[in-house]
Amino acid sequence: MASVNSAQLIDYLRDKGLKCSFAESLTGGMIACGIVDVPGASDVFEGSIVSYSDNFKMNVLGVPSEVIDSKTAVSAECAVAMAEGASRLSEADIAVSVTGYAGPGDGADGTPCGTVYIGFKDRNGSGSFKKLFEGSRDEIRQQTRDAAVELVYSRACDL
Repeated sequence: MASVNSAQLIDYLRDKGLKCSFAESLTGGMIACGIVDVPGASDVFEGSIVSYSDNFKMNVLGVPSEVIDSKTAVSAECAVAMAEGASRLSEADIAVSVTGYAGPGDGADGTPCGTVYIGFKDRNGSGSFKKLFEGSRDEIRQQTRDAAVELVYSRACDL
């Protein structure tokens, strides 16, 4: 798929009458910032929850402690639970989450820097994708943001 920017996403969601929300960890609000930089974002954007700590993921988004304990916050299971939490807390048609290690260095459990899971929840179901990004911390975060925007667009195509 060709790269989709926030303005294109907003126009597309508006045309389809859809809304989106996010649950962000490693991007720390970067996705939301890119969305609200576009005039008219309020037509399609419900909001974004920055859930950086494991505790916040569990207490606000409802990620089960068993997922954090057995799979860690950087996992497919956590990404799905985060997206489901964002969906539950919003009136969005599509909820997307991001969790991963942006570095520097690898995660405490040995997970390589650049490992990212992007989760989604919409009326057709939920799931996640694993990505391995390269570059600096900021580059990994930007690539994650771009992939999340593209995933919303992709999911919207099927709704």
